[in-house]
Amino acid sequence: MAGNSFGTLFRITTWGESHGEALGVVIDGCPPRLDLSNGDIQKELDRRKPGQGKASSPRKERDRVEILSGIFEGKTTGTPISLLIRNEDVDSSSYEEWKDVFRPGQADFTYQAKYGIRDCRGGGRASARETVGRVAAGAVAKKILEKEKIEILAYTIEFGGIRTEKIDYKEIERNDLRCPDRRAAAAMESKIEEAKARGDTLGGIVEVLARGCPPGLGEPVFDKLEADLAKALMSIGAVRGVEVGAGFGVARMFGSECNDPIGPKGFEKNDAGGILGGISNGADIVLRAAVKPIPSIGLEQRTVNQAMRRVSLRIKGRHDISAIPRINPVCEAMVALALADHWLRQKAIHPSFLKVDRRT
Repeated sequence: MAGNSFGTLFRITTWGESHGEALGVVIDGCPPRLDLSNGDIQKELDRRKPGQGKASSPRKERDRVEILSGIFEGKTTGTPISLLIRNEDVDSSSYEEWKDVFRPGQADFTYQAKYGIRDCRGGGRASARETVGRVAAGAVAKKILEKEKIEILAYTIEFGGIRTEKIDYKEIERNDLRCPDRRAAAAMESKIEEAKARGDTLGGIVEVLARGCPPGLGEPVFDKLEADLAKALMSIGAVRGVEVGAGFGVARMFGSECNDPIGPKGFEKNDAGGILGGISNGADIVLRAAVKPIPSIGLEQRTVNQAMRRVSLRIKGRHDISAIPRINPVCEAMVALALADHWLRQKAIHPSFLKVDRRT
C-alpha cells in the first residue's frame, strides 16, 4: 500500500497535487440508497476553500465538485463514488527559483529521499491542497452519520497563544477563525496582523466534538476508536499532536479524579473523551489537534539545496498565515470518515445495530 487510502469498510483514496490539473477522491463502501447531491458536498468544500478571511491565502479556487460515478437519480448506488475538483488558479512561477532547494519545515527533503523525485510546485502531493479530497469524502461520511443523528463540530480553542475562555457554539461561524469565544476571536485576529507584519505564521489548537455517537463503536485492541481517530487527525499535514478527553492532563491526576463516575443517566463527567477500552461509551467524543504554523514564511531561512550546499531563502508566493480556520472542516471530515467506517464495521458484527432499509 502506498499510503493514499484510509478506512476499512468505508474506504477513501485521494489523488492529485497542488498545482496539477485536478484533485479528487474515490470512495468505496458507501451504502446504497443514501440521498446525495453536489450541494451536500459543495457546502463542505466552500468552508475549506482558499481566499476566505485574513489568515487565508489569496489563491482563488472555486473548488466546484464534479460527481463522476456512484450516484443515480440523487442516490448512492453502492458502487465506488468518484469526485473531482479542478485547479483553476494555479501560479507556479514563484517555485521555479527554489525547485532544487529543500524548504525548512516542508516535506521537500523527505519526499526526495523516499521517491528520488518530487513535484516542487506548491508542495505537490504534500500540499494542504490535497485535503480538498478528504473534505469531499467527509461530506459523504457526514450524510451517513446524520441519518443516525451523529453531529461533528470543529472549532478553534487556541490561536497564536490566545486561549478561549468560554465555548458558545453559536459563535463558531460568526468569525473568520471559527472560534466559539467572541472576545478571544477578536484578540486572535489582531495576532494575524502582527504575524503578517513580521512575515511570519501562526499555529493553534482545534477541538473536535462528536455528539450523538452511540456506545459500541471501535475495536478493542489495535483498532481502538481513539487510535483510528488519532491517526485520522495526525494524517493531516499540519497536525503535530492529538489529545482525547482530558489528554495529557491525566498524567497529573489521581485515579479518583480521572475515573468518570457512571449514573443511571450515563457518565457524570467526561475526562475519557467518550471512549473506554477503545470503544465509544455514548458520551460526547472530545478530541484536540495541535496545528503547527504554516512553514512558508517571508523571513530569511537557512537550508541546503539538493547538492547539500548551504543556501538562504525567503519564500514568495501565496500562502496562508495559518492552517486555522481552513483546517477545521478538514478535521471534521477526518473524524467523520473514521466514525462512519467504525459504524459500518459495527454493523458487520452486530447487524441489528443499524436500522436497515429493506425496501426493494
